[in-house]
Amino acid sequence: MTAYQSPILMVDSVIMQLANDSLQVLLIKRAHEPFQGMYALPGGYIVAGETTLSSHERILGSKAGVEQQLLRLVEQLYTFDTVAGDPRGHGVSVTYMGLGIEINPSLSAETQQPAFFAVNALPRLAYDHAEIIAYAHERLKSKVNYTNAIFALLPVYFTLTQLQTAYEAILCRPLDKRNFRKKFLSLDLIHETNEYQRDGAHRPARLFCFNEMRLERSTRSFD
Repeated sequence: MTAYQSPILMVDSVIMQLANDSLQVLLIKRAHEPFQGMYALPGGYIVAGETTLSSHERILGSKAGVEQQLLRLVEQLYTFDTVAGDPRGHGVSVTYMGLGIEINPSLSAETQQPAFFAVNALPRLAYDHAEIIAYAHERLKSKVNYTNAIFALLPVYFTLTQLQTAYEAILCRPLDKRNFRKKFLSLDLIHETNEYQRDGAHRPARLFCFNEMRLERSTRSFD
């Protein structure tokens, strides 16, 4: 009879925000082997008595210095089978994706040099984390086409230019201003406010706000 060996159960975290007009992801520098000194997604073992979400909250706080409750949107991304990617043995990673704005990790003796990197300019990563980030990026591209998920990456009040810049950063391509505004406004996901953004000598720009600050499916695709 073949001996049964349970796989290693882990949780990993793909935390993204927009900065400098680019989509960025949170990485840590591994403090121990395997892959000591290499960048990786915040992750770790799930311990007895924890749900995957509570493990995610604990690991994200201890290793990356980020409080899960401060993220605008957190959802389970995928379960990755790392049978060939972890030198410690067969591992299964329950991976979460989180979105937020102005995420500033709180450093402590436990954190592992957390820092944000542009998704299109990543350092060499441990495990299969480059593939996981690519998967999360594709999922985000899809979600912003049929939901209001981009609300989690923008301030509460924003201009249409800021909205377009966010879409361009996620989709990695320029968008025509006139067509973008016509398409997006037709989705009825946002409304204009009575507030304006004043920027020096430029004409004040109208500020908008999402109708819902929670995930909402659009009646049709943006793209």
